[in-house]
Amino acid sequence: MTCWFLWPAVTGLSYILTGSLRYYALSRGLMDTPTARSSHSVATPLGGGMAIVVSFLLVLPWLASVDLATWPLVWALLGSGLSIALLGFLDDYRHVPARYRLVGHFVAAAWALFWLGGPPLLTTFGHTFDLAWMGHVAAAVYLVWLVNLYNFMDGIDGIASVEAICVCLGSVVLFTLPLHSGNHIVGVWPLLLMACAVAGFLFWNIPRARIFMGDAGSGFLGITLGIFSLQAGWAAPELLWSWVILLGVFIVDATFTVLRRLFRGDKVYEAHRSHAYQHAARQFGQHLPVTLAVGAINLCWLLPIAYWVAAGGIDGALGVLVAYLPLMALAAKLRAGQPEASVAACVSRW
Repeated sequence: MTCWFLWPAVTGLSYILTGSLRYYALSRGLMDTPTARSSHSVATPLGGGMAIVVSFLLVLPWLASVDLATWPLVWALLGSGLSIALLGFLDDYRHVPARYRLVGHFVAAAWALFWLGGPPLLTTFGHTFDLAWMGHVAAAVYLVWLVNLYNFMDGIDGIASVEAICVCLGSVVLFTLPLHSGNHIVGVWPLLLMACAVAGFLFWNIPRARIFMGDAGSGFLGITLGIFSLQAGWAAPELLWSWVILLGVFIVDATFTVLRRLFRGDKVYEAHRSHAYQHAARQFGQHLPVTLAVGAINLCWLLPIAYWVAAGGIDGALGVLVAYLPLMALAAKLRAGQPEASVAACVSRW
């Protein structure tokens, strides 16, 4: 069935909804006011990520009805995505304590795993592992971590949108491989429409942003991309590794930063400006170069390695190691996780 009209339709809907949400936020004074821990200097409307949520979730049932998506994937995305988005929306405007948010995140992860049939089997170096109940726990933690790390990484203009578009379109490229052509139709359409929904929002969020995504949008993208990655693992084990590689920029920066702050004794749930991308943005004095660099790393470094893994040219675990080592070195060079003052002192000495 020809459904190409959905591309401009979803993009246009997301664009219009984002503009409407911006107007509503401005009229009601729903603004993100800069603080000492912010990476922006001007009060900006908040909550634009709901445009991504609505424009994407609206079309999902129709995709399944015409066999362009599977119903289990649709139910996983609808239940988990909507609950995470609503929880994030509440937190954007009426603070929700971290412990309640975490409970909500795990409930959403459990819902997704139920409809996906649990986590896929893990295959590496020619061996396949069924982790049983430990696999379910690990998969739930993985989904919850993606929700939170996407929130952490949504700190400068356009970065979360560019990451989502690159990862979704990169995965579409992987599905074009002859090895995975049997999963082409049902695998590609949800990814393409997610990229379209994010693109409509990105028009308003590209530096300098006229509206922010907020926790509703960033959390939704985190859980959705996580569900996509597990679904890809069910289609072919090597595709799960490829997805982990495609998400490398966000996974490495967020994990490196949180671990360094944890070892130093900081409260990791408190807001801060010590991610590698935030240090880089301050060094450049603007957001755009860093956002473009994230896109370039995704397309020029991570996508080729993910493709290599998906094509069977290298083991998945080894591919992740090859992809992540330079990213870890870059995070260390940018002093991810170190307090802003200590980094500024180091820069001044250079």
